[in-house]
Amino acid sequence: MAKKFPLHPKNPERICWGCDKYCPVDSLGCGNGSGRTQHPIELLGEDWYEYGDWGLEIEEGATSVGGKPR
Repeated sequence: MAKKFPLHPKNPERICWGCDKYCPVDSLGCGNGSGRTQHPIELLGEDWYEYGDWGLEIEEGATSVGGKPR
C-alpha cells in the first residue's frame, strides 16, 4: 500500500479499507459499490498486527495493546 496503514484508527467503521483511497462508507469510489472492506481491528481485535505476517513496518519501540514493548 502506498499510504501508511493505521494500526488503531479512531472510527474504522466509517471508512472502507479495501484500497488506498480510504473512501467514506457512503461514497465508495473503487468500483466495489456493494459494501466496504473492514479494518482488521474490527475483525481480529486491538492486537491484530501482532500476529501473522501483515507486511507492515512497525516502528521500533512501539508498544502492544497491553503496553509491553514489541
